Formats: sequence, structure tokens, C-alpha cells
Amino acid sequence: MSITLYELEGCPFCERVHERMDELGVEYDSVWVEGLHSERDEVKEVSGQRGVPVLIDDERGITMAESERILEHLNATYAGGEAEAVEAGAD
Repeated sequence: MSITLYELEGCPFCERVHERMDELGVEYDSVWVEGLHSERDEVKEVSGQRGVPVLIDDERGITMAESERILEHLNATYAGGEAEAVEAGAD
């Protein structure tokens, strides 16, 4: 399995994705990006835009941005029956 998360230190949206991946036990590589949008060339090369977080799930051929979409993907793909509880805010 090859999953990469492009993230920015201090980004609350990135942190939500990072925490959920850890909760699910999903192994992944983190790529820390520059704070300035204009310097995020690596993110732009892989996703076509400079915003973070960006998730690349090579096994499934998926590259996606926006934390909510990424969380939906993680829940649907890796959480099994846990997805509804997480979305509803239950522990």
C-alpha cells in the first residue's frame, strides 16, 4: 500500500486527516509543504492545485484534495462499519 499525505504544519484541516489516518491505523508517508502557496510546486505537480491537505492513494489510483472529501474516502475505504459513527461525531 502506498499512501502519501501532503500537509502543512499548523493546518487544522491537515491535522484532522492526519489524526483520522492514525486512528484507522493507515500507514502513509507525510510530505510537509511550504507555508507560502507560491512555493508549493510539489503539491501542484501531483494534484494540479496548491492547497493542502492532498491525499494520494496509489493502490486505488486516487489523488484528492479537501479534508472532507479525504475523510469520506478514508471512512469508506478503511473504517468499515465505523464510518457512520465517525461522521455523526460519536466516539
